[in-house]
Amino acid sequence: MKSKTQKIGLLTATSLVVGNMIGVGIFVLPAVLSNYGSVSLLGWLFTATGALILAKIFSNFSKIIVSKSGGPYVYSKAGFGDFLGFLVAWGYWIACWVSNGAIAIAILGAASFFIPELAINSTLSVSLGLSLIWFFTWINSRGIKESGKVQLFTTIVKIIPLLFIILFGLFFFKIENFPSFNLTGESNFSSLSTVASLTLYAFLGIECATIPAADIHNPEKTVPRATMLGTVITTILYILATIILFGMLPLEILQESPAPFAEAAKIMGGDLGGYFVAVGVIVSGIGVLNGWILITGQISMATAKDELFPDFFKKKNKKGAPVNGFVIGGILSSVVMSLNYTEGLVEQFQFIVQLTVIATLLPYLFTAASYLLIIIEKKFETKSWFKSLVLATLGFLYSFWAIYGSGPETVYYGFLLLLMGIPVYVYMKWITTKKNK
Repeated sequence: MKSKTQKIGLLTATSLVVGNMIGVGIFVLPAVLSNYGSVSLLGWLFTATGALILAKIFSNFSKIIVSKSGGPYVYSKAGFGDFLGFLVAWGYWIACWVSNGAIAIAILGAASFFIPELAINSTLSVSLGLSLIWFFTWINSRGIKESGKVQLFTTIVKIIPLLFIILFGLFFFKIENFPSFNLTGESNFSSLSTVASLTLYAFLGIECATIPAADIHNPEKTVPRATMLGTVITTILYILATIILFGMLPLEILQESPAPFAEAAKIMGGDLGGYFVAVGVIVSGIGVLNGWILITGQISMATAKDELFPDFFKKKNKKGAPVNGFVIGGILSSVVMSLNYTEGLVEQFQFIVQLTVIATLLPYLFTAASYLLIIIEKKFETKSWFKSLVLATLGFLYSFWAIYGSGPETVYYGFLLLLMGIPVYVYMKWITTKKNK
């Protein structure tokens, strides 16, 4: 079956980056950060700087390796070869479908604002969660243009409540509400490090435009632009929204609020404002789910094309979508989501989600290291060798710090997760060798 060629442009590629970074978490994060004080703003700046450095590395890589999907997998493979490239893809792929299960649960949590029964009726919750996963799996199976339209729409809709709070919140801003610099009683450095670790996870997704690169118009220009533009837009929204909330809500209310944006919206527009933000949170979650389902299918297809994942992952339907990758990812995400509603497995589920953070951060480390390696080995021409070397070094150091900040237990089990992929790698190499004989 010959598949149709579908490609997306700059606007949709940028929405993939922005939409996959801005999830449900940002709508509650300012309340968490308020416990640390206004040092949180420095934490945002530190994390944003690191994210922009990594975004620049991904951007530069996309100009070197053009029209090849896979993002961090392809870039890690370029510097370190098949084995490390496979481990990056393996961990990243697992992180994707586990996260999709978690995202479906987060959407249900937000939806319980309108449908309280979702919080107490596990049958209803599971049914609706599975419906969400498979509906967006179907959307993605219709081709990247269709999933791109959904991504663009949901990204615009999720940004509107944030812009509403930022712009109109200025009229309700009171400097006396602003928290003191450090409320923890710990050193400023210690508090800054903790805040930076908390805000880091809000930037996971900077690489998303690089993964479907082969399905993007003029990827040499579009992918780097989408990567940088998406990261800059997200950074500005995060920092401005936090500043406004700090000034709008009294500290005692902000610290205790499970939905600070809704609280702020209520001040401006009453209950209607709260409903407006609640809808934005739900749509935000839906956009993230759609975007990461797209990435799940793309990363497995890219790896399969290099014969490091089974062949069935690279099968495309007539719309050009990696349908088998979507279906398998959908099945695994459904299992993960369903486990959360099985008594006694909640803690295990939360632990698995925590591990996916490492599986997402490690590709950043290896991409930066690969970029550093190919600069040292002069595998490509660069206008400023020294600047590229500094960029790569800073990206590597930041990624290393991010992984270290995740805690020893998470790092330990995260590496075990990657090592579980070694038998799969050996098997794939054996199959490939037999095929080529």
